[in-house]
Amino acid sequence: MTVREPDATTDQPAGVNPWPALWAMVIGFFMILVDNTIVSVATPAILDDLKTDVGSVIWVTSAYLLAYAVPLLVTGRLGDRYGPKNVYLIGLTIFTLSSLWCGLTGSIEMLITARVVQGLGASMMTPQTMAVITRTFPAANRGSAMALWGATAGMATLVGPILGGVLVDGAGWEWIFFINVPVGIVGFVMAWRLVPSLETHSHTFDWVGVGLSAVGMFCLVFGIQEGEKYDWGTMTGIISVPLLIALGLLILAAFLWWQSRIQREPLVPLGLFRDRNFSLANAGISLVSFAITSMALPFMFYAQAVRGLSPTKSALLLVPMALVTGILAPFVGRLTDRLHPRYLVGTGFAASSVALFWLIQVTTVGSAVWEILVPMALFGVGNAFLWAPLSATATRNLPMASAGAGAGVYNTTRQVGAVLGSAAIAALMEARLSANLPSFSGSMEGAQTAGQKLPAEVAGPFADAMAQSVVLPAVALALGLIVAAMFARPAHATRPAAPAPAAEA
Repeated sequence: MTVREPDATTDQPAGVNPWPALWAMVIGFFMILVDNTIVSVATPAILDDLKTDVGSVIWVTSAYLLAYAVPLLVTGRLGDRYGPKNVYLIGLTIFTLSSLWCGLTGSIEMLITARVVQGLGASMMTPQTMAVITRTFPAANRGSAMALWGATAGMATLVGPILGGVLVDGAGWEWIFFINVPVGIVGFVMAWRLVPSLETHSHTFDWVGVGLSAVGMFCLVFGIQEGEKYDWGTMTGIISVPLLIALGLLILAAFLWWQSRIQREPLVPLGLFRDRNFSLANAGISLVSFAITSMALPFMFYAQAVRGLSPTKSALLLVPMALVTGILAPFVGRLTDRLHPRYLVGTGFAASSVALFWLIQVTTVGSAVWEILVPMALFGVGNAFLWAPLSATATRNLPMASAGAGAGVYNTTRQVGAVLGSAAIAALMEARLSANLPSFSGSMEGAQTAGQKLPAEVAGPFADAMAQSVVLPAVALALGLIVAAMFARPAHATRPAAPAPAAEA
């Protein structure tokens, strides 16, 4: 065990190595991310087996992301109040049991319901991982810990699709959820033994803010996702899609107003945003999450319906991206503790955006496999330069008493980006399918069976529709260059960094 001196920027007791606790919690974080990517691969199989349509099956992802995103502001505070270890363990238990429920369902409605509960469990776990990093690693060395966070994301994008493809092909889509049960049990035991009980801080909870944020987000996401289905017009009675979206934006504006007025501990401590880099890192991670979520669905439908690949073979197309991200993450983590975030994040956004615009050009019926793998590898380079730098930059200046709140805000913006990405790509995919294949319904009948190749006369327009949909995440990443250019030089970059605690495998 490596002994280190007490550090004013941490809550970690002197002489205690923070790495074992982080490794234990990363197992749960890894499981959450794997669950996201597994579901993307299994979406066509779920659509076919449960006899549903694209709009409904997208809610298997969107409902999870929405239930994940909305409570993060509260669950981050719960970690401050009751201890990150306790809240993490409760969340892991909920996530594991609801995964079992997901696998046992027989209807799309019940699956969506189970995914909501699963999202609630995930929302309790994620902020605690980040809060433990903030509270146990010195500010000047936090990039190394965040590199593990980023490498976890990279490896999850590799393991998730491949494992999901193998399970869907060999045992059925239900097993993408059953697999979480043994992993959850192992993760629980490790966290119970290795994660320290950190000091708690008394907090109150803004339930009015919780209600406003939940209702506002639901109206906004539901309106965006269901818009194409109702031709962006009337849904029922006097309720129209534009009205629902406008109502969501109005309620979210009311939420922000309430946060600025509440006297005792708002749900979102707006004072955190006085830190310029914290604000920019939140904007940056929302764009990253929006792009990654929104590019996965059209790409998987293209791989399976146009190229006729099985879920497993479709997932293998993502291997270069995941491997490059995982390999580069530790290197980028070390750079994060030394270089200006502007250069690292700018590199990440530039490489990722170029990669997706390149991918659009090769999303065709006749493209060779290697033509897809090369931009995927470049996308992995971009990802490696985004996760750790953005996360470390966001948390460097957080006060210890607000570590959970800050982690909750950061992860909320990350998940809001994912929710909006999922909703927006669903609407765009249906719109482009309608434009390219007017006789092809949004339910995608004839394309829903995983591994069944579309007829030649349909495959070309279908591929064009999926390629056109990927323009959305590519543009989102290009906008990230503006965010990167505005970062200020962090304080740690102006002084020598303290020796980093040794990592333990």
